[in-house]
Amino acid sequence: MFANTRLELQRIIEQSLTDLEPCAPGSRSVHILIDVPADKQHGEFSCNIAMQLSRVLKKAPIQIAQQIVPQIEELLKSSSLNGQIAKVEIKSPGFINFYLSPEGFYQVLYDVFAQKSNYGRSNYGANKKFCLEFVSANPTGPLTVAHGRQAAVGDSLVNILLAVGFDAKREYYVNDEGNQINILGRSIKVRAQQILGQDIPFLEDGYQGEYVRTMAQLFMEQHAIKSASDLDKQPDEAYRQFGVKYLMDMIKKDLEDFGVHFDVWSYQSRIANNQAIEELLADLRSKDYVYENEGAWWFKSTNWGDDKDRVVRKSDGAYTYLTPDIVYHKDKFARGFERIVNILGPDHHGYIFRIKAAAAALGHSVDDLDILIVQLATIYRDGKEVSMSTRRGEFITLREVMDEVGRDAARFFFLMRQCSAHLEFDLELAKKQASENPVFYVQYAHARIHSLIAKAQEEHQLSPQFANLKNLKQPEEIDLMRKIGLYPDILVGCAKIIEPFSLVRYLQEVAAAFHKFYDSCRVIDENKDVAVERLALIEATRVVLGNGLKLLGVNAPEKM
Repeated sequence: MFANTRLELQRIIEQSLTDLEPCAPGSRSVHILIDVPADKQHGEFSCNIAMQLSRVLKKAPIQIAQQIVPQIEELLKSSSLNGQIAKVEIKSPGFINFYLSPEGFYQVLYDVFAQKSNYGRSNYGANKKFCLEFVSANPTGPLTVAHGRQAAVGDSLVNILLAVGFDAKREYYVNDEGNQINILGRSIKVRAQQILGQDIPFLEDGYQGEYVRTMAQLFMEQHAIKSASDLDKQPDEAYRQFGVKYLMDMIKKDLEDFGVHFDVWSYQSRIANNQAIEELLADLRSKDYVYENEGAWWFKSTNWGDDKDRVVRKSDGAYTYLTPDIVYHKDKFARGFERIVNILGPDHHGYIFRIKAAAAALGHSVDDLDILIVQLATIYRDGKEVSMSTRRGEFITLREVMDEVGRDAARFFFLMRQCSAHLEFDLELAKKQASENPVFYVQYAHARIHSLIAKAQEEHQLSPQFANLKNLKQPEEIDLMRKIGLYPDILVGCAKIIEPFSLVRYLQEVAAAFHKFYDSCRVIDENKDVAVERLALIEATRVVLGNGLKLLGVNAPEKM
């Protein structure tokens, strides 16, 4: 909140420590932390420096606070914050709380006006190379709502990371080899045989969705197949390749329409070929990270906290799915990424320790690789849960959700719970044009502000006035400025914990603060000095809502 204000307070507090007793070795090396209290009754900023120094000075924290606060108050008078801090207060057991004056809150509006679409952006990430891999759905069927939630989370996170100064990339890993792809190929072939009239039962473990029959029909048309003999001439690889290409084209189109554009598409067949795998295994064996037991090769993942070692090559010579994944992560690190995050579904909990162990075996810190588990989403239509099962073909796709509720509502609703929490997605609520619909509530606030400003300019010749503010003192005005000022910290907070939910909740709170202000304060007031300042306040609110919605991949409409 108010980055410049916070930095100046840190400087002042640090300077105030110079008057502490010389018998306090180490007091100058204490890192000064300034937090934003959750409860506004504790001020806009709070510092716990007195508690930090208590052990060093061998004094009660409240005594230390009482010693340095007078110096802080004196330093404030000669600082750039003079007049912006209304009160400095000590709270047990030794917190030092700072309360802004109206002039201090006006700085928020000045900052928004100066930065506009860049408001909230920072250099916090210091251009650190960040790779987020997400969705990475196997090309065995259309994207489901589970993939949609992962896509909304991953894409929003990259937007946020870029906004706070990281060099972040979106990456999709295409598992175009392996048993599931083989099953897909066989499923297409069997459907083609059935279309030709052959009495062949469908595969017990095959993919049963109608999309498989569609692929079989297209495959036959593309290869001019008219008979069973024509079908038998096609190698198994042809079915697999056709299925992968068809479904990847569908996946890419769905993601594009969902507003998700990946920077990198990585294919297992290209990265984790046999040569790359053998080179990896040789390297791990040379480091004594792999051993042989009963003909199989085992990776010593227990060295880094896994509950058991993992097979990387079976006794029959086949590789487990972990092996190409290690090669893939080796490739990621080789491309210079300093931080890697994989966004996965809840069925991957057991995968976390083994792949982090792999990162360590590759010579990196286990902290360089994070696994973000995104829980499933349950879709409700007309009050009934919609069943989802890829192979039975009874699932609802991301495309269906987008077509039914629109991209904006789909993305916003997918983000309305923390990643670790199960999400219930009510299709009927998402379609409502009413305040109870969260995305409508936020978008309507943005559109309403736009209309108010347009009306003020057209009918009353009034425009937002950002200079020399002095009239915004009502509690609802202060609360709205306080909320707007939190935006830069909200973005940094999301980046720190790799979680976009806080931004979603924040935008709802900004919209609520605006509606409360609007209900209490007449914007186009008879007093023109008040009116132009209130127009400035709501324009700053509109900027923040627009900036935040853009990071979530949601439109900020001017009319609704």
